[in-house]
Formats: sequence, C-alpha cells, structure tokens
Amino acid sequence: MPASTTATKGRKVLGRLSLPERNFVADALRTETLGGVLLLLAAIAALVWANSGVKESYESVRDFHLGPASLGLELSVGHWAADGLLAVFFFVAGIELKRELVAGDLKDPRAAVLPVVAALCGMAVPALVYTLVSVTGGGSLAGWAVPTATDIAFALAVLAVIGTSLPSALRAFLLTLAVVDDLFAILIIAVFFTDDLDFAALGGAVVGLAVFWLLLRKGVRGWYVYVPLALVIWGLMYNSGIHATIAGVAMGLMLRCTTHEDEAHSPGEHIEHLVRPLSAGLAVPLFALFSAGVAVSGDAIGEVFTRPETLGVVLGLVVGKAVGIFGGTWLAARFTRAELSEDLAWPDVFAVASLAGIGFTVSLLIGELAFEGDEVLTDEVKAAVLTGSLIAAILASVLLKVRNAKYRKLCEAEELDEDLDGIPDIYEQDNPEYHLRMADIYERKAAEHRRLAEVTAGASEENNGPA
Repeated sequence: MPASTTATKGRKVLGRLSLPERNFVADALRTETLGGVLLLLAAIAALVWANSGVKESYESVRDFHLGPASLGLELSVGHWAADGLLAVFFFVAGIELKRELVAGDLKDPRAAVLPVVAALCGMAVPALVYTLVSVTGGGSLAGWAVPTATDIAFALAVLAVIGTSLPSALRAFLLTLAVVDDLFAILIIAVFFTDDLDFAALGGAVVGLAVFWLLLRKGVRGWYVYVPLALVIWGLMYNSGIHATIAGVAMGLMLRCTTHEDEAHSPGEHIEHLVRPLSAGLAVPLFALFSAGVAVSGDAIGEVFTRPETLGVVLGLVVGKAVGIFGGTWLAARFTRAELSEDLAWPDVFAVASLAGIGFTVSLLIGELAFEGDEVLTDEVKAAVLTGSLIAAILASVLLKVRNAKYRKLCEAEELDEDLDGIPDIYEQDNPEYHLRMADIYERKAAEHRRLAEVTAGASEENNGPA
C-alpha cells in the first residue's frame, strides 16, 4: 500500500499524496471497504448462528470433514477456511508488500522509517501489554501474538459505517501500517507456530515455488498453469508443518510489480486487481463465518475481563495498539526532524492508531494457532478479540467524529475540480496552463454575471416605467 506517511528531513508527516498514489489508494479502498462490510456481516451472522437455537448446526458444519485423506488433506470446513481460504488473503498481502518494496515508498529506506517503526511499535507494545497482564495474573504466555495484528478491511468497514471523511493521507497511513503489519504477522506465524517439520514435503514445496518463479521469469501465461501449481505448492506446504498461508505469501512476493515501457500496469497489480475481490469478498468473510462463532453471554463477556489471557488480548488491542503506533510515529518523526502536515494534528494520528486496534482476521487465526488443543480457551480468546476490536472501533469512531468537519473540508479540497479536466485542482497549482484555464473560466463567469445583471436591470426598468 502507498505510504505518503514518510518522515524524512524536509518532508511532511502525513502530507498530501501524489496523484498516482492517491488514485491507487482510492482503488484499493473501494474493494477493501466492501470486503470489510461483508466481513462485518459474516461475523454478525456467525455470532447469531452460534448463539441461536440451532447452534448445533453451526458446529456440525464447521467441524464437517472433507478432502482427500490420502494426501493428508481431510480437513474440517473451519480448517479449510483458516488454512486454505486465508492463503488467498495472504497471497494478496504478498503482492501488496512486493509493490511497496519495489515501486512504493518503502523502496526508499529513509521514506520507510516512519511506517515501519510505527508498525513495529504497534506490534511490540500490544505483545508487551499481553505479557505483563499474563505474568501478573499467572496466565499463559502462548497468546502474546494475538493482539499484534490489524484488520484493515474491518477498520475500513468501520469508517464506511460511521461515515467519516478521512483524508487520503490518513487512509494511506492506515493501509501502509497494515502492509508492514501483515509482513511481521507472516513472520510470527512462520517462526513461532511451526511445530514438527516434514522436510520431504517442505522440499517439494520449495521445488514447486522454484518452478513457479521460473515460469514467471519466462513470461509463461495462463491461469490453467499457475492455479494447479499453486494448489500443489499449498498442499505440500500444509503437509510440511509450516502454516499453509506462507505459500500464498511466497507466491505473491514472486510476482513482478514494476512496469515495463509498454505496460500500463505490472503483472502483480493486474493479478491483484483480479484476486482481491475473491479475497475480500469470499475468502475472508467465510473465514470469519467459521471462526467468529463463539458463545456470547453476560458471564462469558465478564470472564473476558477477569481471565489474564483474555484481558491481555483486550488491553493489547485497545491500549497497546494505540499507544504503540502513536508513540512509534511520534518518535520516528521526532528523530528524523520531520513536521506533521499543517492540515492535521497529533490527535488525528492517535485516532487512526486506535482504529488499528481492530485485530479481527489475523488475530483470530493466531488465537487458534496459539491455543490449539484447548477449545475452551480458544473460544474465550476469540471472544476477547471480538470484544477488544469492538471497543477499539467505538473509541476510534468517537475520536474521528470529533474532527470530522475538518476532514470533510480536506476531502472537498482534494476532490475540487473547477476546470473539469479530471485532475483535482490542488494537484495543478504549480501548472501555468491550469492558471490560464482558471482565468478564462473566471472571466466567462464574470461576463455571465454582467449579462444577467444587465438583463435584470432592463426588466426592472420596464416594470417601473410609465403605466
């Protein structure tokens, strides 16, 4: 995702995006926001279904096994959603990361300082909060990674629901945080949630990835080549003991995300455009449907705030994320001698940092991995993720609404196109031709006003003349 949020000397923190980056952000937001709304609806459906009179049917569907047992892939529906469908989500995340590393602002180490530091602090502080709460309360440290993730789709869905006119610079900041956040979440899953390795299967997956890379390098085209190969790689990665979503990330990172002279879009951007709707509209909502269905009652919600593991998750998401991202942003800006954009204030950064406390999809996944084998604690941690995400969403909504009038003015300024050339006026202020066009427009408007004034004066004289 684009990162206009750089903090190098002589540049503004959260300054206005370049026009190409602004257009890229707008395109990405449309799909992510729609996906976030579907994700929200899926989560609500899961909670209603799992707490209704037919909750047994929810468990029966979620736990129903299917798939070829001879290949080690006879998995439950819930397992397919977590290991299979989320591989599509991480495939898109891999493409986004590759684009940022080779064509976006993360390509420049100086420009990458702020989003990387903010994201790292936004993961380290929640983990620290969870650890402190668990150690103090005598709980398990296994869930330290649960509150470290941000769900960008859910966060954008909240923005869509509350109707906040967030400027593109703040949205880009949130999107960039999510990309870096996804990278480290991937590393956490790969390093800390890999048990026994099957080196034969892992070797096969590596060979498959090498073939995938060679085909891309040779310019071979055709979904009928890559989709079957991707499925084989995924199956081998699953059987290797490494979480299967890593296969999606690896393939996404292999795609070329730079354009040649005869290309309007790179292959990576083109494939991302095709696959993102599948990820946001189907894969992630179905994962939510079969992961968010936990029993909710007054007693269950009360236990979220009394058990150290669940309280650590809630506080990690609500407090840790906000403090970590805000503190990391401030420190990065302070030590790179950058200044916050004059259009924004530091409370705006804190509000967006609070919004990043919505850690739904990846937090649920890590919760399942961290407490695998303990169904009761897994469900309680899921309830904690839902509770923490809800509190973070409410807090961020209040903070953003306070400044919504200011945001609306900034958005209107970004959209204003008086000369109707398809380019917002704010991006043409240094263009002499733009000023000539605007002078001509103003002259024509003035002439029209003079003509109307003359017509009005003539009509007035006729009405006031002798009877």
